[in-house]
Amino acid sequence: MAVRVRTDWPLFGTTLGLVFFGLVMVYSASSVKSIAQELKNPSVMSLGTELPIDWQTMLRWNAMKQLGAAVLGFLVMMRIKKIDYRQWNSSRWALAPLGLTIPLVLAAYAVGKKHRWFDLGVMSLQPSEFAKPALILFLAWFVCRRLSDINSRFTFGPAALVIGLAAGAVLLADLGTAAVMVGTAAALFYVAGMERRYFIMAALALVPLIGLSILLKPYRLQRVLGYLDPDYQVTKKFDPSGRLKEYIENGSSNRDAVYQVHQSKIAVGSGGVLGLGLMEGKQKMHYLPEAHSDFIYAVVGEELGLWGSSAVIAGFLILLYRGLRLFFSAPDDFGRYLALAITVSIVLQALVNMSVVLDMAPTKGIPLPLISYGGSSMLGTLLMLGMLMSVSEHSG
Repeated sequence: MAVRVRTDWPLFGTTLGLVFFGLVMVYSASSVKSIAQELKNPSVMSLGTELPIDWQTMLRWNAMKQLGAAVLGFLVMMRIKKIDYRQWNSSRWALAPLGLTIPLVLAAYAVGKKHRWFDLGVMSLQPSEFAKPALILFLAWFVCRRLSDINSRFTFGPAALVIGLAAGAVLLADLGTAAVMVGTAAALFYVAGMERRYFIMAALALVPLIGLSILLKPYRLQRVLGYLDPDYQVTKKFDPSGRLKEYIENGSSNRDAVYQVHQSKIAVGSGGVLGLGLMEGKQKMHYLPEAHSDFIYAVVGEELGLWGSSAVIAGFLILLYRGLRLFFSAPDDFGRYLALAITVSIVLQALVNMSVVLDMAPTKGIPLPLISYGGSSMLGTLLMLGMLMSVSEHSG
């Protein structure tokens, strides 16, 4: 007898709403950049400053690329949600995706121009975005098998090894994604009942590693100090010779660590309650770097105001509610922890992104899920949401 599958309409509708909203905002935030790129084209420059707006031109815009990624991601999500999630509760699905993505992450670091992705010509592939769902499958599989003995060294040791390997590979070039991965793992083990001493042990190992990764990358150190000590007043007391400041300035392409977040706050503040209007934002006109990607939430605040910003937060709160609801209602441990891990990963990343935009955390290049420009981020997030919908629709 066939099992009747019921669509989780609140989860499905919220996902589509956030994707559509993101496409509109990417179109708005990237239009200026795309027009500037077109004006550098000799065939366009010969026409003067007027840019012909036709479909051939629009197909070159970032919004069209994002639309393609969204369509592909939607097809992947629809396929994944139809699969019974219980099929993934095996060692093959827990280990094989990690075994594939970790080498890809390392290869991208070795050969990528910006040490994060493969340039495939018409598109780029960022393997770290697919390391997150791979790690989530492992965590759900591993935790549900070790629940009865979660505080054993035979639990902590293998988990630390795999999580450290996955997050460490990502940490080489993408500190923000690595932090989200570690935060997701910590939340899962905490809910599963792991004792505090193991978290202290993990922190003692992670803090020096994170500190070293920041010190070895001048731009990372610049971002941290730009948030904690933008005028170097405290730093001068510990480094009166100014060697640290010189090290940062010589190793970073951006001499002003607070410029980006300063422009972001101007954008959010100028939007007020109702915003300046869609497409009417000023900061995206080469004042705010990465306006269409990592700082797109600032464009939302400027153009759509408090109401638009609150709508984005409401969307992620609905995802949080549906995910937590599944954690409490799923009929088996694997489904419960799979739903929890996916929910924490997506919502935590959104929280980090919005915190950076609002100057509540040091600047970090991490996309806002489903909203920011980035095909790999869109595909990876929709893949995870397809897995979440599978838990919802096959739990009856």
